[in-house]
Amino acid sequence: MKSIVLSNPGQPSTYIFKDFPIPEPLPGHVVIEIKAFGINHAEMHMRHGQWPEIHEVSGIECVGIVHSCPGGEFAVGAKVAALMGGLGRTIPGSYAEYTRVPASNVASIESSLSWEELAALPESYATAWTCLFRNLELTNGQTLLVRGGTSAFGQAAINLAVNAGAKVIATTRNPDRAKMLLELGVQRVELESPKLAEMLPKELAIDSVLNLIGNSVLLDSLFIVQRGGRVCQAGWLGGLAPIAEFNPFLQMPSGVHFNFFGSFHFGTPGFPLSDVPLQKIAEDVAAGRFNAKPSQIFQFEEIAEAHKVMEEGRAGGKLVVKLGGN
Repeated sequence: MKSIVLSNPGQPSTYIFKDFPIPEPLPGHVVIEIKAFGINHAEMHMRHGQWPEIHEVSGIECVGIVHSCPGGEFAVGAKVAALMGGLGRTIPGSYAEYTRVPASNVASIESSLSWEELAALPESYATAWTCLFRNLELTNGQTLLVRGGTSAFGQAAINLAVNAGAKVIATTRNPDRAKMLLELGVQRVELESPKLAEMLPKELAIDSVLNLIGNSVLLDSLFIVQRGGRVCQAGWLGGLAPIAEFNPFLQMPSGVHFNFFGSFHFGTPGFPLSDVPLQKIAEDVAAGRFNAKPSQIFQFEEIAEAHKVMEEGRAGGKLVVKLGGN
């Protein structure tokens, strides 16, 4: 099988193509014939050697068909989605024609959507759903601020939140993208700033912040929510640099809840992938309740171009790679 591998895992790398045997069946695991996969910022950081765990075969999500499943958790030939569970970090990832994933990180996803459309869902929507409805405990009528709203993750969060009846505010660094956010159902668009808490009108009562920018605006985000509000950090669009100094006693407001979520937790006892209604999300997309189509689709051989588009900020949404003539 063909795979896309890092030329120098753990260091700044380019992508090269390499042949490997199709993974052997293993109890508790699912071998998937990959039809399409999404591109993620995590994989860009892995390519730069900026991730703590990096496998030579990148890719943290995919959709495809079950090739083998000795434990019987999924039927051979079934449509499935898979994400994380070590993919691209500690085990070979999804930048390949086949991959083997722990069964706990696989979900059935029967749908009339094309493989490319399905590939836009697993990582972005499973992570967004968990952040919104588990970590932030978002409910109908609450006000949510999404920092980094034009990213694929941000758009997924906006779609899910609006569909759940929340009032959504979103930020962008580019005012030209405000129209796109408003079309998603956002009620207000703000220009992203490290001092956003000072710029927002005082009468806005914000219940939750989903911070996809990262550490550079974490402290600012804590001062945006009202008492009892929640802040969930789940992205690093602004880079991976840590907070130089953080003294909760002096820098954290009272009565505010802060938490973190990363998709590498999926498949653990606390965050089973089965908790996420991926099937329902696919049905909502198919029914037109919100638009989750990939912004651009690439062939397997165009992986370098796909990453260039992402790194230059030209994605405009979810980038997807399809395999073969699917």
